[in-house]
Amino acid sequence: MGESTIDHAAILSARRDLVSYGVRLLDDRLALGTSGNLSVRVGDLIAITPSSIAYRDTSVEDICVMTLDGEQVDGRASVSSEWPMHRGIYEATDARAVVHTHSEELVALSLVCDELPAVHYNIVAFADSVPVVGYTRFGSDALARGTVDVMLDHRAAILQNHGAVVRSNSLAQAYEHALLLEWLARVYRKSLCYGTPRILSASELNEVRDEAQRRRYGGLTNARERP
Repeated sequence: MGESTIDHAAILSARRDLVSYGVRLLDDRLALGTSGNLSVRVGDLIAITPSSIAYRDTSVEDICVMTLDGEQVDGRASVSSEWPMHRGIYEATDARAVVHTHSEELVALSLVCDELPAVHYNIVAFADSVPVVGYTRFGSDALARGTVDVMLDHRAAILQNHGAVVRSNSLAQAYEHALLLEWLARVYRKSLCYGTPRILSASELNEVRDEAQRRRYGGLTNARERP
């Protein structure tokens, strides 16, 4: 890759954002310690949080900058163990940012459910439901393949006994959707305490998409798009 093709200002901005949102992961209880990871695509490069460095201790210089071929071109730390999953999502979809969480509600849901159903209309930000990807070891190619298979038609996936992944067209939106996914899981759990939850139908969800598009609700109108 030629030096002139790299947008250094955009890469620096992405690295700064990743440091900031990494701290938010802890503050919003979407991760503990060094768990979870975030990335941003800038052209043909991907900036991603490093392995085994606490978010509050992570600096801009620690953020890894990778090519799609897996070459680390910047960053003084080692790349996240979930790099194969991030790279696979970027190669297979139109994602510009990926947020991987280890949030409490979604880990708990992944232990007993095959999917997060449409308990609220905001699920159209992802699809009609959010599937649970069967368990495979963290950092494995099998986990990357299973997650990418779901991400072809969904903007989020729940990883069994592990966490969740969200993709979007910006880090800010991906992060907000990660919070939304956790909220939906909490609503689902609480609804089960009252009885059998009512799940929205496909036609009801399509009606939501149409209305969101008419009103230009960006976070929901994106759900109509398919890579």
